[in-house]
Amino acid sequence: MALQARTQLWAGGHDETVEVNQRALIDKVLARYSGEFTVFRELLQNSDDAQSKEVEIRFETKTFLENKQEEQSSLDTRLPNLKTALVHQWTFKNDGIVFREEDWSRLKKIAEGNPDEDKIGAFGVGFYSLFSVTEEPFVTSGGEWMGFHWRKDQLLARRGKLPDAAEPSKWTSFEMTLREDTPIPVAFDFTRFLASSITFMNHLSTVSVYFDDKRLTKLTKSAGTPKELGLPKTINVSNRSRMMTLNKLKSTSLHIQADVMRWVYTSGSEKAPTPSAVKPIKPAAPGGFFASLFSGLTSSSTTPQPPTTPIEIPKPVDPLKTDTTSVSLTIFSAEADVRLDQKLAAELHRSTKKSVPKKIKYELIYTGMDEYKASKAEDEQQTFATSGSIFQGLRADLDGMGSTRIFIGHATSQTTGIGGHMSARFLPTVERESLDLMDRNVAIWNKELLNIGGTVARAVYEIEMDNIKQTADSAGSTKTSELQSWLMDRAVHVLKFFTFHQSTPSADVSSLMEQAFFNCASGFRIISTTGIRDVADIRLPDAQFSSFLKDLPVLPEEILTSARPMVTALQNRKLIKAITFSDVLKELSNRPLSEDESIACLTWWISLNKDGESAARLDSIRKQLLDAAVLTIGVVGSENQRIIPLNTIQTILNPRSMAGTVPSDAPFPLTMLPPSISKHFKPEQLTFAFQWSELTLVEWLRFIATVESPNPEYDLSKSPHWAERVLGILARAWPSLSNTMKDDIMQILKSKACIPTSHGIKVPMESYFANADIFHDLPIVKLPSDAAIKGNLERVLTAIGVRKHVELQIIFTRMIKTNEWTISDLIKYLVSVKDSLSSEEKARLKLTNAFFAESAPGTPKSNKRYRANELFEPSPIFTQLELPVIDWGTKHKWRSSSEEAKFLFDLGLQRYPSLTTIIDLCASPKPQIRAVAFKYLSDNIKTKYEGYDPQEFHSKKFIPASKNSSPYLGSTEEVLSGQEWGALGLPVLASNVGLDVGSKLGLREHPTATFMMSFLENSPPKDMSQATLVFSLMSNRISDFSSSQLQKLSQIPFVPTKPNNDKGAVTHIRPSQCYFGHEGKEGFHSKLFIFIDFGTSANSFLNACGAKREPSVEEIALMLLVDAHNFYQLAGGPHSFLLELRNIAVNSRLLSNGTLARLKKSPVLLALQRRVASDEKTKKDEDGDGDWDYQYDLMRPDQIIVADDSNALQLFGDQLFVAPQEDILEAFYIMLGSKRLSALVQENHEVTQEIRNSPQAAKIHALILERLPLFLHEHTHAKTKTSFAWLNSSGNFTVKAFGKISVVKSLKFGSVNLSKRQAASAVGPKVNRGPLQIWLANDVEPDMYEVATAFNRLFFESPKANDALLFMTILSTDLQALKRRGYNVERIERKYREERAEQRKAAEERRATEEGKVKALMSKPPTPIPTPVATPAPVPTNPLPGSFPDMHRHTNEHDNVPPPIPEKGLIPTGRPNSMLNPFSKFGRRLGLKGSEDNLRGSPGPSTSHNPNQGTTPLGNISANIDMAIKACRPESGNLLRNREQMQQVKESLNEGYCDISGRADDLQHIGTVGALKVYLSADVPNKHTFLADRSASLQRFLGIVTSLARIYSLPLASLHIFYDLGGPLIAFNRNASIFLNLRFYEAWHDSEVALGEISTALVSWYFTLAHEIAHNLVQPHNSEHEFYFAAICEKHVLQLGLEASRR
Repeated sequence: MALQARTQLWAGGHDETVEVNQRALIDKVLARYSGEFTVFRELLQNSDDAQSKEVEIRFETKTFLENKQEEQSSLDTRLPNLKTALVHQWTFKNDGIVFREEDWSRLKKIAEGNPDEDKIGAFGVGFYSLFSVTEEPFVTSGGEWMGFHWRKDQLLARRGKLPDAAEPSKWTSFEMTLREDTPIPVAFDFTRFLASSITFMNHLSTVSVYFDDKRLTKLTKSAGTPKELGLPKTINVSNRSRMMTLNKLKSTSLHIQADVMRWVYTSGSEKAPTPSAVKPIKPAAPGGFFASLFSGLTSSSTTPQPPTTPIEIPKPVDPLKTDTTSVSLTIFSAEADVRLDQKLAAELHRSTKKSVPKKIKYELIYTGMDEYKASKAEDEQQTFATSGSIFQGLRADLDGMGSTRIFIGHATSQTTGIGGHMSARFLPTVERESLDLMDRNVAIWNKELLNIGGTVARAVYEIEMDNIKQTADSAGSTKTSELQSWLMDRAVHVLKFFTFHQSTPSADVSSLMEQAFFNCASGFRIISTTGIRDVADIRLPDAQFSSFLKDLPVLPEEILTSARPMVTALQNRKLIKAITFSDVLKELSNRPLSEDESIACLTWWISLNKDGESAARLDSIRKQLLDAAVLTIGVVGSENQRIIPLNTIQTILNPRSMAGTVPSDAPFPLTMLPPSISKHFKPEQLTFAFQWSELTLVEWLRFIATVESPNPEYDLSKSPHWAERVLGILARAWPSLSNTMKDDIMQILKSKACIPTSHGIKVPMESYFANADIFHDLPIVKLPSDAAIKGNLERVLTAIGVRKHVELQIIFTRMIKTNEWTISDLIKYLVSVKDSLSSEEKARLKLTNAFFAESAPGTPKSNKRYRANELFEPSPIFTQLELPVIDWGTKHKWRSSSEEAKFLFDLGLQRYPSLTTIIDLCASPKPQIRAVAFKYLSDNIKTKYEGYDPQEFHSKKFIPASKNSSPYLGSTEEVLSGQEWGALGLPVLASNVGLDVGSKLGLREHPTATFMMSFLENSPPKDMSQATLVFSLMSNRISDFSSSQLQKLSQIPFVPTKPNNDKGAVTHIRPSQCYFGHEGKEGFHSKLFIFIDFGTSANSFLNACGAKREPSVEEIALMLLVDAHNFYQLAGGPHSFLLELRNIAVNSRLLSNGTLARLKKSPVLLALQRRVASDEKTKKDEDGDGDWDYQYDLMRPDQIIVADDSNALQLFGDQLFVAPQEDILEAFYIMLGSKRLSALVQENHEVTQEIRNSPQAAKIHALILERLPLFLHEHTHAKTKTSFAWLNSSGNFTVKAFGKISVVKSLKFGSVNLSKRQAASAVGPKVNRGPLQIWLANDVEPDMYEVATAFNRLFFESPKANDALLFMTILSTDLQALKRRGYNVERIERKYREERAEQRKAAEERRATEEGKVKALMSKPPTPIPTPVATPAPVPTNPLPGSFPDMHRHTNEHDNVPPPIPEKGLIPTGRPNSMLNPFSKFGRRLGLKGSEDNLRGSPGPSTSHNPNQGTTPLGNISANIDMAIKACRPESGNLLRNREQMQQVKESLNEGYCDISGRADDLQHIGTVGALKVYLSADVPNKHTFLADRSASLQRFLGIVTSLARIYSLPLASLHIFYDLGGPLIAFNRNASIFLNLRFYEAWHDSEVALGEISTALVSWYFTLAHEIAHNLVQPHNSEHEFYFAAICEKHVLQLGLEASRR
């Protein structure tokens, strides 16, 4: 509203007073306080404001008051229970300034506070707290009184003068007669409240409490002289806002004495339990890698439990006895200057009605350690005080129990959070129980005061720390243990006192003060192991460092244990840290470590390297530690003192290693850690943690061998004794040394003079063992101790190069020059020294031509020398084979097992010829060598020639064989071990070489299949006997041929045959052209095909090659196509020819597509045309009947008519060639392209005037409906166009009568164009819409045959002539006659009546449901949601067809009129019908009902078609398909109950894909195969073994189903397998769970799948599954369902192809 308009309104208004309900205001607001002792708190504060020194509080019972008024004393001396005794009146007295006039005036005014800024009262409502206990308070002061009373809701005050007295009383009295008598406040708790309340009172010093005439408590306060204290220099005296600045700090001692009657202690509360520690430590923020590592190194400790003490029986207590107790406190009082901006000052004045003071005082009660302990000790002496101490809430709260409060002159409910009370000019809330932190301006004032409070607390803390430091410094280094303990206890006391716990009710109070406490000064001093220091220089203690970090200040254990909350607070504020790596480095850099400290330091570092991950993280800082640490070894200042930087250490000595055998007095490398330190650790600890390595014997040896020792006694080249000791050390360690270390030792010593010999200290290569001194002038090893050279010492000397033998060159030189040694002598010597021969010497010996070969007998000895590997060992057989044999001589006998032979073999002497050599010898041109060599080979092939591979010698002719009975030398590729193959002229193994030689040499027993194929192709049998032999042999090898090879053989002409008369030349034909048997030769087939018989075994081979027992249908059809007329002639007439045609028709599914295509275009079908017999022509013309002559001819299928209309055949039969009238042949002719006669004949009806209400028509109508159930009960083979229920509905079937009916039938086929007219008694006109109609002629009696025929044409899809005869009989026979003929008339009619009634009821229920849905939609419009395509039935919102009893039935009995047929070529969604045709063909082959059936206009459910809706987008169709697939779900039930209406996939083409009238048995879940559940019908036996019995077929079916799930992206669990014993049910969809019948899979596809042919099965079940998925979108079987079925197939056909190609 605009300001001007509001001003105008205000000027035209009038004033009214605001009324206040005073009783409600006082009762609901002013007298309602949440705190305890509120009345006395307000009165005490008023008393202090009135400068009272003394206060009396009296609780008086009604009896006492009555006796007092009557000036009588009570006769009852029993003390009442203070907890339950009822008092009638409270009286509060103070001796302060008596009420002045302004005081009396202000007393009766609400909310007019005391404007004096030095007074506490601010709101002017404190007095009204009295109304919480009394209705009419009465006040007296200075000779005047004022009483309050109520007049309805108005509070009135009456004032007057007291009676004149000699002297006015000093007391100002407040009398409160209670509303009802109640017990006094808990006496003990009330006393404790009073003790705390008077602490901060400026004037009040004495408070007494009475119960009637007995004084319960007297509290007396006395203060000492204030002591001025300077503010610590480190303190920032101003807060951040600069509103308040500290300028003074003083301390005042305070002593409070309490005289308390023991009666009071009987009414106190029990002692409260001590609270637990404060908030937990916050996790430290990461401060670098190693900082975080050390943060977790502190150890935790457990608090010991106090010992239990025995329970003492309390002594009797005198309740009237008074005990005196006291407490000494220190009040620290700080003065601060206040500087507020004018705006804030004005706002505070508005809130408090007082000016803001220029200075404020902030007080803190502090209880020193000694005073605290003294007070506690005094409490312990009061054993009767079960409720605790009177001063428990006054002295220091060190345990955080929340007993210290904020005082505003009086105590509030707000705790401080530290160990002492605080008092300041805080502004409270109205009820004065807590600080006002909500009002914006008041909150600023209070928060500034809290900041000052935190600063004051920090100043006191620093003063206490200064006192502790001064006391410690004054004592110097002479501090006694008692003094140290006292100082530590005092420091703990201070820390506990100033630990901030969470305050209540506002946690902000302690939080703000704590923040100021820590922020008002830099740093924070605390006691440490080295005295009072800043916390930044102190670390948390850690036992791991205490042994070697001596100078680092850490927190004492007493602080951690007793002042844990403060330590926690310091940790949370990141003020104190754990020991860091920098601390360690700093101290290690400042001083060297002693041996013990070094051990402790190394122990600490090892503890950090717990595992590989820890070591990896510490790797980068290890160098810093090693660089900083310095060790001292030995006595400080002595000659043996050694200072070792830790970074110079590289190795350690492992006492358990080989180097541990070195004597301790031996010299060691300076880079090795002194053993005095390393002995305290496991070697693996040092090597892992410091990456040092163990000192190896090799390193030590290299040190003493390369570093010249200042002491000659430890010089290898100069001291034989030291050389002997070193060799002894090596000898002891030698067995444990690795080969690498031995090699290193050899490299170190081989050129070092270290071997004591008879010629002095020599290098090893110049030294010899004693047994090698064959010339007696060599330097022989000789030890100073004369110890024997043996064992490990000998091995060491040998290894480093001391010689055991003379060099070979010397020996060869002497052998040649002297000719004293033979080969056997030379070998014997070499064997004796072979262990001392080096590898180089042995290699040189192998390459030396040092050996002779034996000479052939009678030939001179040759001087030619050979290497050992060029000769063979001496053996007679090698001599026979003319191989070079070593000349061993006759002096020593050759033994292959001797050491000399083994030595020669090591040099390369051959034990036997190689495989190549022996095979070459087997192929030698010398027969004697060839025989010996082949025998040697065959005898030793398993032992000496295990690597023999016949393929390596496939072309080498070395095998003795026989070919065509002649000797033959053949290869492994040619020769066969099976002797029977010799009859075919093939080379076979010689019979004299042994039966097992063939297998040893890897010869084939039989020729390969490839060879046999080539043999038959190139050398077919010449006659029948040879063929019998060859085929019989090969019949045993059928398994050797692959299927492709057998297929190839079937096309090779190798079968010899002769003409039927067995005369003429032999010709060869292919096996695929042959047929077995004798009986067929004389029959019809023998004229067309060739039959053979070579015996059982030979025939079995030919059978495998493609010969058959009889011609196949395909072959017969092909013969027919070659020359149909010759075929007819050979058949001998129509009878045999029709037999063949009938065979082809029955097995037409076995014909290939190409053959079928040729049959459709070739004149190969037999047709007949009837002609009137010539002698009967006149008779036929007269009676219309007669005999017929039949003419036969071979014609194309499209030239032949199938006579399915007998009447038309009678009219036009003599002009047409028709198919033989057999169902099988007619179906075959139709399949090939023949037309039905009924389809060619056009029938037109001509009628006269219609006769209305014809009785005859009504009679026939009733008769048909009456007898039709009997006919349908017998009729099972033809499918009806509509149901009987629909027909029986009103208006769906009518019979009309006309005067006359004429039928004009016209035929136009090829050149035939005929037309004939005849009268009719009944016809059935075909109409596209409307009811089914029968027309009757009224001029003649109805012919029941014509009635039946007309009706059948309309009612059945493909009516038969016999159907009309049967229905005619039922129509024309009365019911009694039908009963006599076996018809159960009553039962059949009753059954159909019941079914009709049930169907009508179901239709009505559905109609009502649908109407209800429509009403719901009309009454509440639905929320629009995007819909991909307007599908007729969403995914399963309603139950699907084919469901169980809880599902709807999808029949259409409630429809009265057949729905309109969609436009030709379109389905209801507007999609061209041509898209369905390719899949309709597949569907019909699989037994699926195609879309063409739906488009023929058969009555049934259909979706209404909107011709203007346009073409549906493909994206919408695809979205619907995806929705249908996603809707598929697993079946959760274990027992599937019997279904009334089941959606069934059937193999019967006539009955279509789904039969809604079928039923299925209950199905029970019996287990799973993979992820598929398996269900069985109730009649399946042995359910418990079913899965095991059909494991193989189930696994194969699972593979097919898994492939289908991949194709359609279906969850495998949404598909299920079931099995029943009978019925046409292939698959069904139950609530979007799809079930597939294992029985049909086993019958149709399992045998093919077992052979690896899965294509047929995959395609068949692909369409089955698509049909069931389509039911997730459309319930009934109509054109829309067919559309989605085809669309699903189209979308996934590519995936089908890919899956088939993978399989």
